[in-house]
Amino acid sequence: MEKKVGIYVHIPFCQSKCAYCNFYSLSSNDGGDLLIPSYSTAIIRHIEEYSAQLDGYLIDTVYFGGGTPSHFGTSRLIDILNVLKRSGHVLIDSEITVEVNPASISKEDLIKLRRAGFNRLSIGVQCADDNTLKSIGRTHTFADAVSTFADARQAGFKNLSADIIYGLPSQTRDTWAQTVQKVAGLKAEHISCYGLKIEEGTELFMFKDSPFLPDDDVQEGMYLYAVDILSRYGYKQYEISNFARRGFESKHNMKYWLGEDYIGFGPGAHSYVGQSRYSFTEDVNEYIEQIGLGRRIVEHEENMSDFENAGEYLMLRLRTTHGISEEEYYNIYRLKMDFVLELMHKYEEHGWAAQKEGRWRFTPKGFMVSNTLIGELLEAQTKQRTQISKPWQKDSTGEETQMTLFDKRPVAAGLFGGRRLVGRNELL
Repeated sequence: MEKKVGIYVHIPFCQSKCAYCNFYSLSSNDGGDLLIPSYSTAIIRHIEEYSAQLDGYLIDTVYFGGGTPSHFGTSRLIDILNVLKRSGHVLIDSEITVEVNPASISKEDLIKLRRAGFNRLSIGVQCADDNTLKSIGRTHTFADAVSTFADARQAGFKNLSADIIYGLPSQTRDTWAQTVQKVAGLKAEHISCYGLKIEEGTELFMFKDSPFLPDDDVQEGMYLYAVDILSRYGYKQYEISNFARRGFESKHNMKYWLGEDYIGFGPGAHSYVGQSRYSFTEDVNEYIEQIGLGRRIVEHEENMSDFENAGEYLMLRLRTTHGISEEEYYNIYRLKMDFVLELMHKYEEHGWAAQKEGRWRFTPKGFMVSNTLIGELLEAQTKQRTQISKPWQKDSTGEETQMTLFDKRPVAAGLFGGRRLVGRNELL
C-alpha cells in the first residue's frame, strides 16, 4: 500500500522584508531577484533527482511557501508543479496551495495558476488598518486584499485562506476587532490568526517590551475575541491559530500536527519521513551551487526514537482541538500516560483543558499558555518512563498496533501521469 506524503516547496524571495519576518528570504533590495532564474533551475533539478525516492508514496498535498511565492513568477511556480506532476505520484485531487500577497499578483496570473492545478491560496492580509500595514513594512492596503479576493474568485479558486496578526504596534482591541470582522466578511474558507512574535534580527526587535506593543493581557483578550467572533461567523477552530469552515482545514499543515510524512525542497526546508527528520542548508547561494555540483545539501539529520515520537504526539496533537487520547497513545507507543493525565485534570480545574469522549484538548485559554503546559507534560512523560523498566516491550503477540487520528474511508482517486488509484492499495 502506498503511503501519503506532503510536499513543501520553499520560495525564499520577496519584494521587501516585513518588519516582523524572521523566515529565511531575500528581498529585491538584497539582490534576491538576480538569483531567481538560477534558483528555479536548481530546485527543479533537486526535485527531479529526488523523484525516484517517491516510489511507494502518493502526493496528496503540495504547499508553496516563502518568502513570497507570487513574487517568484507564475510561470516558474507552474514549472515546479509540472515537474512534481510528471513524477506520476501527485493525486489529481491533491490540495495544492501557494502563498500570495495582495497586490503582488494579477487576475491573469491567478487564472494561469488555477488552470495549472493550484486550487488553494493563502493570502497575507495581516491587518485591515492601512497605517498599521505600512508601519510593519507591508506594501499593500486592505483595499488591495479585497481586490485579490475578488480576482481569485473570478479565477475559479474555491478555497481561500487569509492570514491576520494580533499584537501589532499600536494595535488596539478596537482595531483588532475591525480586522477580524472585515476579514471574516471576505468569506474566506480558512483564516489563520497569529500572535506577533518579536524575534531578534527583525526590525521590530528594537520595540521589544515597548509600550507601543499590546501587553500580554491585551493580546490574550484579542485572541479570545477572535476565537469567539470567528465561531459566530462559522469558522471552527481546529488548531491553536487556525479556523476553517467545515471541510476546509489545511490538509498540508495537518500533516505537521499529526506527525505524518512530508518532504521539503529549498534552502532551510525540513522533511520528516518514517522516523527520519532532516533539513537542507539555509543559504540560497550554497543551495544553488551544491545542487549544480550534485553534492549533498543536508545540514541537519536525526533519526527519531520511539520515545521522541511519543513526545511529538503530545506536543503537536495538543496544538489541535482534536487533542490526545490515552487509548490511542498506548496503541501507538505501548506507553501509559498516567502522569500526563494527572496534569490534564489539574489543567481542567484552571479552565485550560477539557475532556470529551475520551479525548483531552486545550481550551482557548489553555492555548494561550500551551508552551508552558506542554513543557510540563513532556517532563511528566519522561518521569513516567523512568519508572518503567521496559517501556517499549511489545505485547505477547509481538504485534504493533498503529492507529490514526482520524478514520479515513477508501476512495477512488486519479493521479497526474495517467494512473488511477482504487481504494487505498490498488493501482490500475
